[in-house]
Amino acid sequence: MTVLDATIERLGTDDATGYTTFQLGSFTFRRDEYFAHVSWPKGNHIIEVDRFLRAMVRDIGWGFFYGWIFFDDVFGTTNHYGTVDVFAGSYDRGCKEAGIDHLETFTADAVSEAFTTISQDWISEGYDPLNAPLETGTPIGPKGAERTDPLLRAFIAADRMLGLPGDKPVRSDASGFPVNRAFADLDFDTPDIECEPGFEGQLHAINLFDHIARSDVTWNPSISAVSRANICCVTSEEHMLPVIHGNDRNEWFIQLSDEIHWNIADKNTGAPRGRIEMKAGDVCAMPADIRHQGFSPKRSMLMVMENGTPGLEQRYASGELKPYPVDFG
Repeated sequence: MTVLDATIERLGTDDATGYTTFQLGSFTFRRDEYFAHVSWPKGNHIIEVDRFLRAMVRDIGWGFFYGWIFFDDVFGTTNHYGTVDVFAGSYDRGCKEAGIDHLETFTADAVSEAFTTISQDWISEGYDPLNAPLETGTPIGPKGAERTDPLLRAFIAADRMLGLPGDKPVRSDASGFPVNRAFADLDFDTPDIECEPGFEGQLHAINLFDHIARSDVTWNPSISAVSRANICCVTSEEHMLPVIHGNDRNEWFIQLSDEIHWNIADKNTGAPRGRIEMKAGDVCAMPADIRHQGFSPKRSMLMVMENGTPGLEQRYASGELKPYPVDFG
């Protein structure tokens, strides 16, 4: 495997739209008022620009996440934890059969820098791809004034467990995070704590729903607990997951409120494998050999459990571990 430590190149700016065309390795990225155009030596592809930017910004913010991030059925990235594949058609049966698929491997830093540069040039003031469509402007049209606020949201770390004396108000009215409009009808009761005599002040609890309801982004998991390699993430979801995620390990999903509809497909070919409708209280596992995309008609709350053990993806890829967590046979 050849790893390219390439840098993003500017190929010129379109006088009519104001957007710059970029090149990374053999891939060229160009946009017009409606679409992103990706080309490579064997072919080219077109993606609606809103979908492209929502996917690209999350790909950067997630650090390319676990496994595959499909922007759509054709274009995307694969994380090898230090290096990243940028591919077109490599996991699409039609492109493979036509012989137009293409893949190049870069250092993760090179891809992150490239995607950040493209996003900053192609996103104008008033549009935030991390928000739900009803909460932001549109990327359609010619280039406008450049955004001055950060492209990405960094995690805000608490100094102590939320609600304990001396904590930092991570998500609260005091820190400028009001309850999202979609959760305005919910009650956020404070948990009752009853301690055995002598243990007063040693037991604490929070209303996690109150915390999630104040998230100002969608489909952007925030880590709420880590025990060694076990990671618990919570997030609010609205509209559609802007990427199709291909797993390199199992993910556990716990639907906390409302509902999400998931389309499940084979990771390597994109062939449909199933459809899941999760409602509050439902739990499911996304196996290591599938790709999935979620659709949330109303803003909902989701908890995701991940195993971040280094090298786990190699054990799944080799067949040492079965792709699914439970065998009912």
